[in-house]
Amino acid sequence: MTDPTSLPNFPPPPQERPLTGRVLDALQDLQMQPDLDKEGDVAFQARDQKLFVKSVPGNQFDIMRVFGQWQIASSVPDDLLTRLNGCNDVTLGVNLVKAGIANGNLVLAVEQIVARPEDPKGKLQIAVGLVLQALALWHRNVVAKSRVEAGLEPQIPEGAPEGTVVGPWLSVGTSGQGAAEGMTGPDPEQDGSA
Repeated sequence: MTDPTSLPNFPPPPQERPLTGRVLDALQDLQMQPDLDKEGDVAFQARDQKLFVKSVPGNQFDIMRVFGQWQIASSVPDDLLTRLNGCNDVTLGVNLVKAGIANGNLVLAVEQIVARPEDPKGKLQIAVGLVLQALALWHRNVVAKSRVEAGLEPQIPEGAPEGTVVGPWLSVGTSGQGAAEGMTGPDPEQDGSA
């Protein structure tokens, strides 16, 4: 009989392994130094930003939520409606990203379905890239939109790639300006809605 301690230790097949463990492995492969936080989410760093992955187990497949939250800097205008309009622009303009404001923090998230036998590495890379792009888009648009509403020229951020533009925006600004040109909605008085 062979000594059981001399047998190789193979990991269980993916369908028998929790998504959190597969996410930890994928992030280690990507050299993002993941760690479990006290809520059971996977925390990691990407381009000097702290992000998280929450695994939501299901009966047939799992949901992987990649998210981050940032305290909004004092350089961003205080107007909540302008900030929320910026979130709306991100959510409407970047298909997979959800954006919101919670307790004065910007929260961005991407949720994806992950099959049990699937390696989540590719989806993690896509989600991290989208969240970080959405962060830059939100900040640039909120600052520029606020300037336009104040009657000033929007400023292109320093170091932005050549050809970077701001606007048109998908949501209407707080003073009715800053909406995408030519975009109009139904007249509430004509269709009976409030």
